[in-house]
Amino acid sequence: MTDHAADHAAEPPIRLLIADDHPIVRDGLSSMFASAPGFEVLGEAADGAAAVRLARELRPDVILMDLRMPGMDGLTAITELARLGIDARVLVLTTYDTDTHVLPAIEAGATGYLLKDSPRQDLLRAARAAARGESVLSPSVAARLMNRVRTPAPQLLSGRELEVLELVAAGNTNREVAARLFITEATVKSHLLNIYAKLGVNDRAAAVTEAFNRRLLVPRASERP
Repeated sequence: MTDHAADHAAEPPIRLLIADDHPIVRDGLSSMFASAPGFEVLGEAADGAAAVRLARELRPDVILMDLRMPGMDGLTAITELARLGIDARVLVLTTYDTDTHVLPAIEAGATGYLLKDSPRQDLLRAARAAARGESVLSPSVAARLMNRVRTPAPQLLSGRELEVLELVAAGNTNREVAARLFITEATVKSHLLNIYAKLGVNDRAAAVTEAFNRRLLVPRASERP
């Protein structure tokens, strides 16, 4: 038992990287975490590109990430960290709790999402939880996500866009889709560009995959396992 207590006491500190474009915010967060037991602030970044670079160099346990930053923003940085296989936990710390900010950040791989007006103890607790790999959401963000789960958004795509995407998913070319729907190829391309923008993807295959993931499309009975 004593050995276990000693091990617990000797746990290495949680190593943090702070990414925010406002020096006063970085200073405040650095001071707060540096003075709290069990934390070590490794570095600070003023934009997403610097956050990714420092994360590669320093290998922090947790990155406190602002979303709105010049150059590479926080969302792009989170996506890039995942692409590079950097396993630091990302705790988004922002002033925004709208769906357009929350959902993309979580889908990109953020472990948690807190607002900058959260109490100090909540921030410390959230950083510790993030280091353990636990999801942390501010109450307003959690409420938004619950509402989104309760009311799924098939209306994200229009009826015509869903028709186009269903035909694409079935392997039809743009010309074949146009013929089936009695529209021009240019119109098909226009619908696809709108679909890509709404789903946050860049090509047909990704659009189909994302639509299945979001349950906008469901596999036909013959395709189900």
